[in-house]
Amino acid sequence: MAAASVTSPWLLRKAFQALAFSQPLHTNKHLSFYGNLCSFPFQYPLRSSGLCHIAQVIKGDNDVLLKGVGDKSAIKEVKHILDTARRAATRREVFHTDFLTPPVLKESMIVLQKLADVKAVAQGGYPQAERCRLSIGHSEVLTNDPNVVAAINISGNFSFQPCSHGDFLGAILGKGIAREKLGDIILQGEKGAHVLIVPELVDFLMSTLDKVANVSVSCTQIPLLALEYEPPRTQSFKTVEASLRVDALASAGFKISRSKLVNLISNGDVRVNWTTVTKNGTTLKTGDIVSVSGKGRLKIGEINSTKKGKFSVELIRYL
Repeated sequence: MAAASVTSPWLLRKAFQALAFSQPLHTNKHLSFYGNLCSFPFQYPLRSSGLCHIAQVIKGDNDVLLKGVGDKSAIKEVKHILDTARRAATRREVFHTDFLTPPVLKESMIVLQKLADVKAVAQGGYPQAERCRLSIGHSEVLTNDPNVVAAINISGNFSFQPCSHGDFLGAILGKGIAREKLGDIILQGEKGAHVLIVPELVDFLMSTLDKVANVSVSCTQIPLLALEYEPPRTQSFKTVEASLRVDALASAGFKISRSKLVNLISNGDVRVNWTTVTKNGTTLKTGDIVSVSGKGRLKIGEINSTKKGKFSVELIRYL
């Protein structure tokens, strides 16, 4: 459906409702990942002992559960998810989160697997999805896969002006849609991109998005089974640095000056594992994901020490 120039009051009302109400969710020992949903590169054992019932959490065990959160930057969001799990179980209702970043999703699962009263389903639209939503409810209530992820195809003639992930994201955010309402953006080369989004914003985005960068586009909703995706293309190379600081490795990885990288950090444009960093001296380790607004992402690969006391670091740049 081509983007319309006039937005109806109904669409605006739907968009306002979606932007105004976001309910992050939670998971439990019954963490469910169905065939067409998210897959994750981590595993942990589910034990029958040591499970907490929601009544225990109400009595103040939140702090105890949160002690196991490894990524301290995710504690606030995980706590919110615990609170939502409590409401879902006591009210016997189903709640849905917005799209969560992988670190928050991972930490939430590790904590919520200890709860015995709720069941959770993670969905990102396709198996390799990074950003996923959680649906959570009492195990007797959450019996079906919730329909909480929709897909939009953004098409246009990108032959002469290829657009990046950041171009598509910026165009969508420019319509007033919050980042947490969007899942992954799957680039389709010259054809455009597929975008995962909360269902309540599908009509709004299709009626308002008419350009990405300088390319005119049209938007149509497509079924999740029609998504076209493949493993991301990467380029690996090595750099030798005196330290593992984010300003040193990111400047080498994105091939920009260190002073410019420092300015980007000051402006809040640099994230490590989806969390904004504010210190140039933040130390990186193998497996960390560094993203810079307008530049893309890179992953820290193998790290070895050299004979001269420096670090030989493998950098994996996402193309």
